[in-house]
Amino acid sequence: MKTEPTTQNDTHDETSLAPNSPLRGRVWRLVLLLIGIELGQLLTALDQTIVGTAAPRILADLNGFSNYAWIATAYLLTATVTMPIYGKLSDMYGRRYFFLGGMVVFLAGSALAGTSQSMEQLIVFRALQGLGGGAIMPIVSSIIGDLFPPAERGKWQGVTVSVWGIASILGPPVGGWITDTWGWRWIFYINMPIGLLAFAITLFTLRQQVAPQRHRIDYLGVLTLAATTTPLLLAFSWAGTRYPWASPVIIGLLVAAGVMAIIFVLVEQRAAEPILTPNLFRTSIFTVSVIATFVVGAALLGSLYFLPLFVQGVIGQSATNAGVVLTPIMVGVILSSVSGGLLLARTGRYKALALIGFAVAACGMFLLSRMGLHTTLDDVIRNVFVLGLGVGVSMTLFNTIVQNAFPASRIGQVTGALAFFREIGGTMGLAILGSAMTNRFADQVQRHLPATLRQAILPAQLAKLENPQVLLSAEAVARVHHGFAAFGPAGETLFRQLMATIRLSLADATTQSFVIGTLLIVAGFVATLFLREIPLRKRESTTGEASC
Repeated sequence: MKTEPTTQNDTHDETSLAPNSPLRGRVWRLVLLLIGIELGQLLTALDQTIVGTAAPRILADLNGFSNYAWIATAYLLTATVTMPIYGKLSDMYGRRYFFLGGMVVFLAGSALAGTSQSMEQLIVFRALQGLGGGAIMPIVSSIIGDLFPPAERGKWQGVTVSVWGIASILGPPVGGWITDTWGWRWIFYINMPIGLLAFAITLFTLRQQVAPQRHRIDYLGVLTLAATTTPLLLAFSWAGTRYPWASPVIIGLLVAAGVMAIIFVLVEQRAAEPILTPNLFRTSIFTVSVIATFVVGAALLGSLYFLPLFVQGVIGQSATNAGVVLTPIMVGVILSSVSGGLLLARTGRYKALALIGFAVAACGMFLLSRMGLHTTLDDVIRNVFVLGLGVGVSMTLFNTIVQNAFPASRIGQVTGALAFFREIGGTMGLAILGSAMTNRFADQVQRHLPATLRQAILPAQLAKLENPQVLLSAEAVARVHHGFAAFGPAGETLFRQLMATIRLSLADATTQSFVIGTLLIVAGFVATLFLREIPLRKRESTTGEASC
């Protein structure tokens, strides 16, 4: 595998913070710019955590339960598809236009989402938000790449990851408070003052440094990328929930995605300025980084999704405590992302840090996989904190690693590509882990079900009870309990046996998903063993795109 050469003596011009940089005399403008772009990042991060809290109120108001998943899916689709597109275009025409344009589109989508009168309208406006969010997320990292040379970049990428951690901690309680106090529409309206402030700060601090020249936009690449990603994401979003994995719909979507992926590669090989050139994978550093971020996205999202289920269904904690248990993982992410970035800036060595991060994350995931009926809430908090410590390092490093392996003129493309594969990994990982958990749960219920229960309950009734949601809803438990009254004095014993079986089966099924997560993290560790380490440049190889 080839790695693109880098030079140690090239100048970084006005975007570097080297001792002779003009930015040294304009620190106040730099600070304002960083505040502006991180506020934009905070908006998109909060939006993905705050909306879920209000979803039940939205459903009650707009009566669209059948389209419930699309509240999140619509945003995910448009944001993921457009990330590499915006990254490449920002290399060609500058970050300023696309960051500010993304803010405008995101805020317009937010304002319209708050006025939605039907679920269909809300889905369309969420998709519009995603079109803006797809620009903001990768371009923030690209701007940091423009402003700082690789040797200093890690600590600022750590700040960006910390913003996501803070949003994950604050999003659910803030979303609940806003919904209860002002109504669900204000979770979208609240974006406006924060977004306008971020827009105004960035407008006056972010300068354009791209030399005017003619470019050929890869329109066919954009279309084929969208045609590849959309059916892929839909297949993994719907598989195992809306449709069985072997259904014609899922198989058809996966086949369509595979065919379009081949067409996309062929198109990009012939494009003058490809959106996502396959040649990127000729650089081993990029390939290893994609694999690493893919598995981190898959393992982390799956863990975040199944932990509340375990805490509620197995340990018996309230929904509030189940949500709060995610806070330690984000605290771990924040601590390790910042400290990892500082260590990277101090030592200039990234391979050892990446391996340590994966090793710690694997330990945390392994601890999760060992949980069971006797696990306490304190045990869960310890385990997820360890997982967060490991994952946070990885989330910080790989943007800096790939940016260091390419010249400044390609920072947007490689950063957008990395974000794209991280999102794809999260979607695919959640679907795979979710299906594994569902199938395991059904098998374990049949395995642990006492013979007396098997004889007393009709197969059709038993099929309805093979659902872990029975443990999560007091109303559902009461209905099941009432149904066992028909069995007379033995009904109470049968009911307790059933609930114990479901609880045991859920413990086994959720920890099985953590076993898969452990294997994913180990795969990332193995891939990182092949990561080639090159010195972090203290100056950039070409003039950066953004300046303050």
